[in-house]
Amino acid sequence: MVEDKMIQQLRRDCAAMGIEFDVWFSERKLHDEGLVQQQIDHLLASGAAYEKDGAVWLRTAEYGDEEDRVLVRRDGAPTYIASDVAYAADKFYTRGFDRVIYVWGPDHFGYVPRMKAALAAMGIDIKRAEFVIYQTVRFLEGGEPLSLSKRRGDIITIRELIDDIGRDAVRFFFLMRSVDAHLDFDLDLARQQSAENPVYYVQYAHTRLCSILREAASADYLREVDGDISLLTHPDELALLRKLADYPAEVLRSAEELAPHRLPHFARELAQDVHQFYTNCRVLNPDNPTMSRARLKLVAGARIVLANILGLMGISAPERM
Repeated sequence: MVEDKMIQQLRRDCAAMGIEFDVWFSERKLHDEGLVQQQIDHLLASGAAYEKDGAVWLRTAEYGDEEDRVLVRRDGAPTYIASDVAYAADKFYTRGFDRVIYVWGPDHFGYVPRMKAALAAMGIDIKRAEFVIYQTVRFLEGGEPLSLSKRRGDIITIRELIDDIGRDAVRFFFLMRSVDAHLDFDLDLARQQSAENPVYYVQYAHTRLCSILREAASADYLREVDGDISLLTHPDELALLRKLADYPAEVLRSAEELAPHRLPHFARELAQDVHQFYTNCRVLNPDNPTMSRARLKLVAGARIVLANILGLMGISAPERM
C-alpha cells in the first residue's frame, strides 16, 4: 500500500536523522477499531456532547473556545476533532500518559484553543497538555531564498538535506532557532568547513581539546595527572571555568522550558571560551609542569562537557577533523 511505503520512507529518514519513535500510530486504527465512535458515545453519555440539526457537537464553548465544534457532520462523517479526541483518550486514558506535548506547525496555531477545550470537555486537566508550535523554515542559497512549493513538487527532503550537508549540520541548524522564530537555513554556510559554520566551530573546539590530551599522554613530565585548579587565575581560564559551571543549569532550563535551542547557543559560547583559552593559555609547558597539569584538568573537563552537550543534541564529537 502507498501508506505503508510512505511510513517505511519516514522510518528510514528518521533513522538517518537519529530520531526514534517508540510508537508509530495510524489514524486509521482509531476508525477501524471503533475508537472514534466509542469516544463520541462516551461524550454524548456524559453530556459533554449533544445532538443538534442532525450533527453531533462538542461543548467546547464552555471551556474557552469561540464556539462549540462539530464532532459528527450531518452526513455521519466524523470531523478531524473527533479523531483528535479519540487519540487523546488513547494517550491520556489507555496508555496513561502523565504529560503530553503536542508538536505542531504554524498552520495549527488557531487549533490550540479548540484542542484545549476538547480536552477539558473530556475531563482531562489541560495542565497535562502542552503545545509547541514551530514556525516555518526558509532555505537560502547564494544569499537568496529558494522558491519551494509542495503544489509544484519543488521540495527539499530531509534525506536530500542530509546527503548535502550531513546529519550533524542538519540537526544543529534546526536546533539553533527558538520554536517561535522563523528559521533562515543557510545552505552555503552549512556546507562550509570554517569557523563561520557554527557546528564546525563547536566540533573543532572538541578536536582541539582532544589533540592536547593526546599530546599530553606522551609527555614524561605530565605523569602526575591530578592538577591544582586553584592555580587557574588567568581571565580566559576563569571564563571557561564559569561556563562549565553553568552547564547543568542550562540543560535543566532547556528541558523545563521546552527550549532545545538553548543547547546549541550554549555550545557555541563554550566553544568560543575554549578557543580563547587555547589561544592565550599555553597548556603543555615542560618548564612549568605544575601549571600544565592544572590546565590539563581544565582541558579534560571542557572536553567532557562539549562531548556531552553535542551528544544531547544528537551530534557527533569528533576527536580529529
